[in-house]
Amino acid sequence: MSLRLELATLKRPMAIIGLAIVAVHLALALLSPWISPFDPTELVGGRAQPPGAEFWMGTDVLGRDFLSRLLHGGRLALLVSFTGVVMSVVAGSIAGVAAAYIGGAFDAVVMRLCDTKLAIPGILFVALFVTGFGESVPVLITLIGVIYFPGVIRIVRAQALTQVGLGYVKSAQLRGESAISIVVREILPNTLDVVYVELAIRMSHAVLLMSAMSFLGLGISPPTPDWGLMVAEGVSQISFAPWLVVLPAVFISTLVIGLNFGAEALANALGMDAARGHVGGA
Repeated sequence: MSLRLELATLKRPMAIIGLAIVAVHLALALLSPWISPFDPTELVGGRAQPPGAEFWMGTDVLGRDFLSRLLHGGRLALLVSFTGVVMSVVAGSIAGVAAAYIGGAFDAVVMRLCDTKLAIPGILFVALFVTGFGESVPVLITLIGVIYFPGVIRIVRAQALTQVGLGYVKSAQLRGESAISIVVREILPNTLDVVYVELAIRMSHAVLLMSAMSFLGLGISPPTPDWGLMVAEGVSQISFAPWLVVLPAVFISTLVIGLNFGAEALANALGMDAARGHVGGA
């Protein structure tokens, strides 16, 4: 991204708010091993003890420090979501540009595979995937990557189709560059505006998806701290221990809001600069 684009993005209040929220979550996640008062799986207090001086955010139904579990849950959420989304966006972007440039049978096969995946109900696909491969961090990362991969292909392919017929692509062909070189070095860099926005938007979707999976029992297994799992465990105690549901829900909501604010501001800034000729092109 150009310096001008970065400045245009940061001039938007929505972008500043979104980036600030995400930065706080990222800092808490990275520092969680050092700032957590207790081990997140250690029994340190009474069951469902309310927030107080000793336990700032109370304890859960087993007596584990809730603040420590919230901090480590954010670390897991960001690790799984970011890694899975980066995998899907990188692979999907290359596949989408390749489909647009090569066209023909290759394009048709790629798009039919995407249509087939998108036709499968999401919760059914998640259940089958987790049942087949188990519940672990690598499996969840792969699952998120596979889920968002077809959507990224379709979006990036649509953008790449506007670039294939331009002069700089024809010039590369006349220079004798290979198809791989043209896809990676010529067309792909000129679709990065869409790729950036896709990365930001898919991140917020992935955080929600991971939380929903854990809430339904398809995500990380106990006693690993996970926000969705914490909400699920606290639902039955909500009448006398509401913080067990409210606090993880607040953490999930604020992270998703921050990512959505940042993605919208980025999309607006990219659209504005693209219209003026500062993004994309030869």
